[in-house]
Amino acid sequence: MLLSDPDQFWSIFHFDELINAYIPLMVWTGVGLVASRFAPINTSKFMGITLYWVGVPLQLFVLARHTEFSDTPYIPYVAIAALILSWLLALVGWQFAKQAHSDRSSLGSFILATMLGNTGFVGLTLTSSLASSTYADWAVLYSIASNVAGNYGIAVFIASYFGKSEVKPPWWKLLLDVATVPSLWAFAIGWYTRPIGLPDAIESGLDMGVWVTIAFALSLVGLRLGKIEKWDSLKPAAIAAFLRVAVVPLAIGLGATMFGLRHDPRLILTLMSGTPTGLSVLILAEVYNLDRDLLISTIAFSFIGLIFMLPIWIVFFG
Repeated sequence: MLLSDPDQFWSIFHFDELINAYIPLMVWTGVGLVASRFAPINTSKFMGITLYWVGVPLQLFVLARHTEFSDTPYIPYVAIAALILSWLLALVGWQFAKQAHSDRSSLGSFILATMLGNTGFVGLTLTSSLASSTYADWAVLYSIASNVAGNYGIAVFIASYFGKSEVKPPWWKLLLDVATVPSLWAFAIGWYTRPIGLPDAIESGLDMGVWVTIAFALSLVGLRLGKIEKWDSLKPAAIAAFLRVAVVPLAIGLGATMFGLRHDPRLILTLMSGTPTGLSVLILAEVYNLDRDLLISTIAFSFIGLIFMLPIWIVFFG
């Protein structure tokens, strides 16, 4: 189809909505960058631990209480399939990405950077701007499943195994790390307290807390970017970002097409599976002492990659 009207061309890609979606991303990351010039050296660790124990559990608690799941029974399986696919691709990609100085921590960081997407903020923001609100629960449920099973389930096991030290922890310690993840407990509490109504003031406070968490997390990204003194992880970061925002969503989009999905449902699954590397990797890096430079470099590359890939997903899977 030929488009003679420039406004019609731009409307196909929803650029106005995309600009609005990325304004908070640029603003709060910029705040972190500015703060990195004078913030104490332990600030990022403090922020990461605070998000791990308070911010992200709060977000999952609120989403679990406010989302209807009855009409989307298979969405969690798609999210888990995307996680497993990313894990396998990371193991293959590491053979091309690893460098002479790579260690256990770098391998674990590479796997996490490839697996974990920013579904909680970027994914939900993009899908709310680019897809019908009729399918909003699809995106929310995908985000919850990805966070519970991936970011604070499988990812904790991987981070605990590859992080901390060169000594392999015992299997019971790995299981204990996963079982004690605060986000899993917060999701369970939110799910089982759905029938219990809360005062409007508390509900509003919880919703506001979610946005504070988002701002806090994005500021942590800017803070970590500003603290990078060397860029030795460019090659593995670029490969992880390519797998994250190009290969995985392409596979999910084609798979959704094979199962008969079209338009908004297919686009939502593609976008959610191809979000940039999630901020949660920075939280895990602070908690488990992973390769922070590789992770933050992958976040930067994957955000840039999304800018180029998003119009492609809209055209082919929208």
